[in-house]
Amino acid sequence: MPEIRRVAILDDYQRVAHRYADWNTLPGGARLTVFTEHLGGPDEVVAALEPFDVVVAMRERTAFPAEVLDRLPNLRLLVTTGPVNAAIDVAAAARRGIVVSGTGAAGLTSTAELTWGLIHSLARSLPAEDRGLRDRAWQHTVGRDLYGARLGVIGLGRVGSRVARVGLAFGMDVVAWSAHLDAERATAMGVTAVGKRELLATSDVVTLHIRLSPRTAGLIGRDELALMRPDALLVNTSRAPLVDEEALLAALRAGTLGGAALDVHSPEPLPAESPWYDAPRTVLTPHLGYVTAGTYEIFYRDALEDVLAYAAGEPIRVIAR
Repeated sequence: MPEIRRVAILDDYQRVAHRYADWNTLPGGARLTVFTEHLGGPDEVVAALEPFDVVVAMRERTAFPAEVLDRLPNLRLLVTTGPVNAAIDVAAAARRGIVVSGTGAAGLTSTAELTWGLIHSLARSLPAEDRGLRDRAWQHTVGRDLYGARLGVIGLGRVGSRVARVGLAFGMDVVAWSAHLDAERATAMGVTAVGKRELLATSDVVTLHIRLSPRTAGLIGRDELALMRPDALLVNTSRAPLVDEEALLAALRAGTLGGAALDVHSPEPLPAESPWYDAPRTVLTPHLGYVTAGTYEIFYRDALEDVLAYAAGEPIRVIAR
């Protein structure tokens, strides 16, 4: 059976890995190191992780492309929270003899819930009003009504559908688009299937719930932003590269877009010099969509099970190339 000597848990920003799983059950002699800060780029990742034979990664916070995996000669098991991880080159891992295991899925409801928190924050200027009240200012913005407004949902999958249902509950006119949208399913939900241009041009709020792929990267670019109403709000809780960030920042600065709420960024964490810190009419959150107690319970519990199963010579939830 494989011997486990050194185990690393990455990107435990909240220092909660020990709260959600009993890591004391690791095989005797295994030494556990928890990294509570982001390691940085490829060179920093390699320098920090070279001694470890097991690494537990939190989603896509740290990337493991071939250039990193090839420089980690001791790595034998790479665990990712979640069932897939686009930041891991699984084929390169297989070539190196590295087992990649995943965990159960979670975060669907939590991401939809955060989406609505961001929509309300934009529509009612909640962060600005909070700051104003603490500075002894009383009511200095005028909010927007959601009832009767149009909600445009790009991607009517598991998360997008939940977001759409809440929009309907608020009395919004909900429309949706994606490349392979099932119009009959949308209609059954009370959602109207429309073309991409119509959704962008007519929606008061546009929210993205679509997978990142080579086909969807840059889905919302300069031309798409130009179609949107000057008072429209854009919300992205999916993946940052879906939106051309430079074009979005330019639109916000030019006043041709009403506002944007972003839970995803490129890169993550945002560097100190990022222009987004000073972006107007924005609500920014640090990729909180999946960061809830319920999600972490699944992630860390299953990650520990993956490590123990590997140590017993019977890897589980192995992700194939």
